[in-house]
Amino acid sequence: MKDANQGSPVVLNGKGLRIGVVRARFNDDITSSLAKACRAELLSLGVAAQDIDEFTVPGALEVPVALKALADSGDYDALVAVGCIIRGETYHFELVANESGAGVTRVSLDHVLPIANVILTVENEAQAWARVDDKGRDAARVAVEMALLMDDIS
Repeated sequence: MKDANQGSPVVLNGKGLRIGVVRARFNDDITSSLAKACRAELLSLGVAAQDIDEFTVPGALEVPVALKALADSGDYDALVAVGCIIRGETYHFELVANESGAGVTRVSLDHVLPIANVILTVENEAQAWARVDDKGRDAARVAVEMALLMDDIS
């Protein structure tokens, strides 16, 4: 893997990596599409289908606890958090966005395990759909790149 600071492209090869994906079912059509784009990119990067485990939880607030359980298992090189929080008329949006994001980060730091966070926080459904494919692919690339980096560091 090349150092991103050198300006050289990073070549990603996910062969042999184990990736866990935790997807919130709330806004299911959107989160299913995000997970599908993520999975397709993981496969294109060489991660074997049998090395990608997908789990669902009710909503974004439940994602971190499932990530923690996967991190505790020690079976994964990287994880992906998938969800979609659409702003409503109350403060609930901020609460869910802030707490789910903080939880994902806490699990990653506590376990020194890369977690690509693709829990979308958007104003409306149209914004979510506009981001599904790119953000799903980006999450896969982040998971693989960070897993490879962590392997290089350790």
